[in-house]
This record gives sequence, structure tokens and C-alpha cells, in this order.
Amino acid sequence: MGKTIIYMVLSAIAVLLAPGLVAAQNTQSTEPLALVENPPSRYVVVKGDTLWDISARFLRDPWRWPDIWGLNRDEIKNPHWIYPGDVLILDFSGATPRLRFESDTGWTLLSERLSPQIRTYPLDSTPVPTISPDLLKSFMDSTLVVDENDLEVAPTIVAGKEGRFILGAGDIAYARGLEKTGGKRYYAVRPGRTFTDPDTNEVLGYEAIYLGDTRLSERADISTLKISRAIREINPGDRLLTATRGDSVPLMPRAPSRNINGKVIASASEGVSEIGPLTVVILNRGSRDGVETGNVLELSRAGERVRPAGSLDERERVTLPDERYGIVFVFKVYERLSYALVMNTRRSVKVNDAVLTPS
Repeated sequence: MGKTIIYMVLSAIAVLLAPGLVAAQNTQSTEPLALVENPPSRYVVVKGDTLWDISARFLRDPWRWPDIWGLNRDEIKNPHWIYPGDVLILDFSGATPRLRFESDTGWTLLSERLSPQIRTYPLDSTPVPTISPDLLKSFMDSTLVVDENDLEVAPTIVAGKEGRFILGAGDIAYARGLEKTGGKRYYAVRPGRTFTDPDTNEVLGYEAIYLGDTRLSERADISTLKISRAIREINPGDRLLTATRGDSVPLMPRAPSRNINGKVIASASEGVSEIGPLTVVILNRGSRDGVETGNVLELSRAGERVRPAGSLDERERVTLPDERYGIVFVFKVYERLSYALVMNTRRSVKVNDAVLTPS
């Protein structure tokens, strides 16, 4: 009897230790997992893989990566335990398909060895990211949305050294309004677009166009700065915003915890009305609506109104069903709007297309 009790306790501990056996709480979707046709039973992770790429080998909906591991909401916040060289296997022994490490002993842990295992990696080993950081590198710091008064009261570049009007990396700039600010690093910006909600006309935010980075050399009534980076020309009259620590790419995709029904209101690149895969869009939903970094939303386009075939009435119209045709991955969230990367899509995205909680 005593051995049985000890065995049951150790079994429970082993289940908790085995990452593939963690119970799924707050699951990402109530829909059953749909695997791709003929998924691999075994896959070796290689350098350059992303979690999205790997999951696409197994799942029709790659964003449901946490589901196939049985992860709960807390665990997906820090899932960087997949490295190049890891061997993944698709396990059908339970009610739901699960991915596991081949090196994990799983249930055999109970009968073979009841002790923790240590996994080691080379010092230069880098965990597999959700998506390639290169896709978002240029957007993480350069997507800046501010309130109406932020730019009006921001410090201003008043001149360049030796009267230069066009400034770039390595140049010296002089600015007014920095004598009472803190910090050493500032973004050079200028006013951009005003984002409004297409349904309510509410102003959602004001775009600050990122021009480059500056570093304070001397603080005074007229302060001296050195431009360390410039992606556009910087001119007297441009503004300065305190540089913030760069955001990191969200770790794991997941469905929103609330029902989201919003719209694509713009492309991150001004003047673009149709957007393709792996480009960035701006949504009219933000943190106040329940949107979080890492959220996945479905793209949907309203069905067209057409005249039925064979109808003789020029005024007769029927509305075709709405089409859900792709997904976006939210990577930066403000209070009233957010930025998202277009991922899987069967057609180009248009401004005013809907974004919805995945069904």
C-alpha cells in the first residue's frame, strides 16, 4: 500500500514536470485542432526556424501552436524552450494530438526513471522565435503614436551646425526645450497622419514619423545633440521625443481573451490601399478593447451585393457571404489602436476589411 501511494505521488510530480503533459487551461480556441494532410511524425529543429514555421508543418492554423503543446495562458508568456537540434514528435496517444520533445520520456518516465532531467545547450544557442525578428525590426521603434498635444509641446530642433538644413547621421543639431527633460536619448520625429475610427470618427491617435536617433551632448537653454542614426533627412523644426526601450517581438500567438470586432484602418506605409502578406497594418482596436501583443485576429471582407443570375430586375440584389481569408499577428498595442503583421492570407488586404476574434 505504501509503495502504491509513493508511486501515485511520484506519478503526479512527473506529469507536472513533463512539458507535453501540462493540462490546457484557458485554451486558445474551442475548435478541435486541425492537422495538415500527412503531417510529419518527427521533425528536427534547424537554425532559422520560427515557431510559426514549425507549427505550419503540423497545423492548418499555425497560430494555434500553444494548443498543440497543451500550454495554458501563463505558460505561453515564456515558451522559449525550443532550440535548434531539438527533435519534435507528434504524439497521438491521447485524446488530442500533442507535440513533445523526443528526448522527453513522457509516460515512460513513470516506469523507467523518476528523476528530473537537465537539458543543456551551447552558450551561443538561441531559442527559436515566434516569427523572424527581421520582419518587424524596422517597425518596433519606428511606429510611434502620440496624443494631440505631445508633439506641440515636444522639444524642437532649431538649427544644425554651421547652418546646415539637412541633417543626417553624425551631424550636430541644436534644440530648444530639453533643459527640463531627463534622459540622454531622443527620437527625431515630425507630425504624420491622424488616425480616426471609420465608424465613429473618433480620433484614435496621431502618427509621429520616426526620422532617427539622437543623443544629448550638452543640456542647456539651447541643447546640443549628436544624430546617431537617420533613416530620413532631419531638419530644423522637427521634434524630439524621449526614446523608449525597444519592444520585443511577442513570444507566442494566441486568440484574444475578449471578442474583438474591428477594422483595418491604414497600412503602416502611407498611401498604400492594398496590402500583401508580411506587411504591417493599423487596426482601430487597442488595449482598451482587450487587444494584447501576440493576439491573432482573422481578416474578413464583407460579401458583395450582386444581381442574381437570370434576374430581369435591375434593382434586385443579393448579398454574398462574408469571406474570412487570412490572419494578422498583433505586435504593438496602444490604447485605441494597434499594429499587426499580415500573416497567412489568400488575397490582398484592403482598408476597412474587418478583423475578428478567430472562430
